Amino acid sequence: MPLTLRSKLPDVGTTIFTVMSQLAQEHGAINLGQGFPDFAIDERLSDLVHTAMRAGHNQYAPMPGLPALREAIAAKAERLYGHAYDPGSEVNITAGATQAIFTLIAAMVHAGDEVIIVDPAYDCYAPAVELFGGKAVHVRLGADMRFDHDAVAQAVTPRTRLLMINTPHNPAGTILRDADMKRIAAMLRGTDILLLSDEVYEHLVFDGEPHASAINHPELRERAFVVFSFGKVFHATGWKMGYALAPKELMAEFRKAHQFNVFSVSTPMQHALAAYIADPSNYAQVHALYQAKRDRFAEGMRGSRFRLLPCEGSYFQTADYNAISDEGDRAFAERVTRDHGVASIPLSPFYKQPRADQRLLRFCFAKRDDTLDAAIERLCRI
Repeated sequence: MPLTLRSKLPDVGTTIFTVMSQLAQEHGAINLGQGFPDFAIDERLSDLVHTAMRAGHNQYAPMPGLPALREAIAAKAERLYGHAYDPGSEVNITAGATQAIFTLIAAMVHAGDEVIIVDPAYDCYAPAVELFGGKAVHVRLGADMRFDHDAVAQAVTPRTRLLMINTPHNPAGTILRDADMKRIAAMLRGTDILLLSDEVYEHLVFDGEPHASAINHPELRERAFVVFSFGKVFHATGWKMGYALAPKELMAEFRKAHQFNVFSVSTPMQHALAAYIADPSNYAQVHALYQAKRDRFAEGMRGSRFRLLPCEGSYFQTADYNAISDEGDRAFAERVTRDHGVASIPLSPFYKQPRADQRLLRFCFAKRDDTLDAAIERLCRI
């Protein structure tokens, strides 16, 4: 008798990132799809990891993370955002931001709870909600790829448990500003709705704009899990190192799930990061590096038929291809990979229900200059 299998995620297949990266590899294409840099990390950071390994720091770290790293993170958050998180009870090291998001949903979302997700949304959000019996309620960004406060407010019901926001936004490249955070605080005032503020690109905000963190707003901070990524900041996505900040009552619930999920994460890397982030100069100019890459890509693409949308942060550039083709975005992205040698990510997988007339691709510009220049040359021929 064959096994009877009832999937908990019947509508989920292989992620678009895996699909497009594999297609890029098969066709020898330049991969501007999956979001990872193709340049080296700071040698000082890798040396710190080697030093920690040689010093014998190779066994389990404490479940919430190495105390020295949690203290360094708390100091960094206070320096940047003016609030002192308790490193003992309000900071937790995670195996990347995705694990932090999965864990907080596991800990906080009950069967039947509604979670508001703003599309286009990073593709791990909704499946995690569904795995734990929640209902994902999808609301689109506005036509200008900006947060639509009225649409989100209309989605709130008595069953809403969690609102998920992302700034700088992946894949849109737009940011929330202080005024947006104040409106979100007013929207949630007087409710028991929790907030996930996904701020993994906190240091990749451009054109002199400050990063508007939920931490800056007491009304949001008291109900928020704020999630960050070392991999995004230090060009080390393969390390899968991140952290979450939350008030102690929320963090206590988070840790109940975290201890049975991964328990703890890489010990030598925690030692290295604790030493590295103690010096603010190691992250203070990351925005300048990526703004220069954004500008290089945008300038080169002036000679193409793509129309670039505003990119205010992250290391992703969204581009409209309506002037080139009326194909669906996935078919077009695959054709550009096969025929023109540049891989991108279509935006439709980031939506529950994408608009039929939407023609958008996402390009990652976290690449060496020669990689970007070669990709630009190919894209301008289309």
